[in-house]
Amino acid sequence: MTVDPREAVSGAAAEIRGRRQWPLPKLADPKAPLLVVEDLSVRFSMPTGSVKAVDGVSFRLDDGEALGIAGESGCGKTTTALSLVRLLPANGRIRSGKVELFGIDLVPKTEQQLARYRWREISIVFQGAMNALNPVQRIGDQVGEPIEVRLGQSREASRKRAGELLELVGIPRKRADAYPHELSGGMRQRAIIAMALACDPAIVIGDEPTTALDVMVQAQILQLLERLRRELGLSLMLITHDLSVIAETCDRVMVMYAGRVAEEGPVSRVFTAPRHPYTRKLLSSFPNIHADRRTLDVIPGALPDLRNPPPGCRFAPRCSFAMDVCREVVPPEVRFSDGVRVACHLFPTADTAPLVEASGPTAPLVIGRPADGAHEAAPGIPDVPVAPLVPLEPSPPAPAGPDAAS
Repeated sequence: MTVDPREAVSGAAAEIRGRRQWPLPKLADPKAPLLVVEDLSVRFSMPTGSVKAVDGVSFRLDDGEALGIAGESGCGKTTTALSLVRLLPANGRIRSGKVELFGIDLVPKTEQQLARYRWREISIVFQGAMNALNPVQRIGDQVGEPIEVRLGQSREASRKRAGELLELVGIPRKRADAYPHELSGGMRQRAIIAMALACDPAIVIGDEPTTALDVMVQAQILQLLERLRRELGLSLMLITHDLSVIAETCDRVMVMYAGRVAEEGPVSRVFTAPRHPYTRKLLSSFPNIHADRRTLDVIPGALPDLRNPPPGCRFAPRCSFAMDVCREVVPPEVRFSDGVRVACHLFPTADTAPLVEASGPTAPLVIGRPADGAHEAAPGIPDVPVAPLVPLEPSPPAPAGPDAAS
């Protein structure tokens, strides 16, 4: 993916940045995009070899935008997110690439320099709040700790701010003296969100924030994140296996497979007219209440061994449309005029078209044509219209109490 890091921010983005309580970093370029990741590669050293967990991932996140990252377990979603602030295990290393925040490349920063950006600019809502919270410290102390450590505020001031943050996420201020085990699962997750907001960050990463919560509490947490994003001007990266969560809360979706980006674009386009076979399989394996009753699709096989991944497209061994070129040549990314980019030989470039033609025909793949008529179909693959998404009924208001459904 080619990203122009010098592209100026819009007026709306400048307005969102103006809401922040703290100034931008000294080295920040006010005209630079919020976050630009280019050709990011991450390796894990193992006794049996090097695991290529993330390989050439590129994307951009703008001010106030919500990006959903989807894919199977082990495809590199969490590793990509943790690499932004280098919160990797001891055996993990960023091998190459750039992570530019406000135009500042974070990859070459030392641990001491990177501490300036952790929690103040990028914070994380970890999955499993009970594991993320310290069981022997009170909730108020844990929420106030980033304020005291990162912003240099006094203990009294940080404790006062912690109470305000707890109320912001729907927890009574008096519960600040409670220990994690004294709260329900939903309230613990709200406390983690309050901690992530402590230093007024520009980006909040949600690493499956609704894991292990019941459906009603999941809805409350997602509504809370959406409200905070709009009120505070946050940019959100949401990592999840639940495609319906991305459809409901995100502006764009990035589908990853085996450490690489398979498809990325606006949610409305990717979900109604998916181009990559893997994206189509993911969507067809998820129940749709508006579709005919049918058996859900299953993707055969398993993820490849990333110590020695396939030389070409990593999805080729599981793809029913694979050609010879798919098994030998890494597919280049193709960007379409509707904002979607896809890495698949079914959509060849000028350089790969001769290789695709030499591979021979493949099984027919039904591809939807965008409403603007700008879709470039793969050679020999018919286009058919795709029914638009049916809007869901508005959700009923959440119960008044934050723990009512927990």
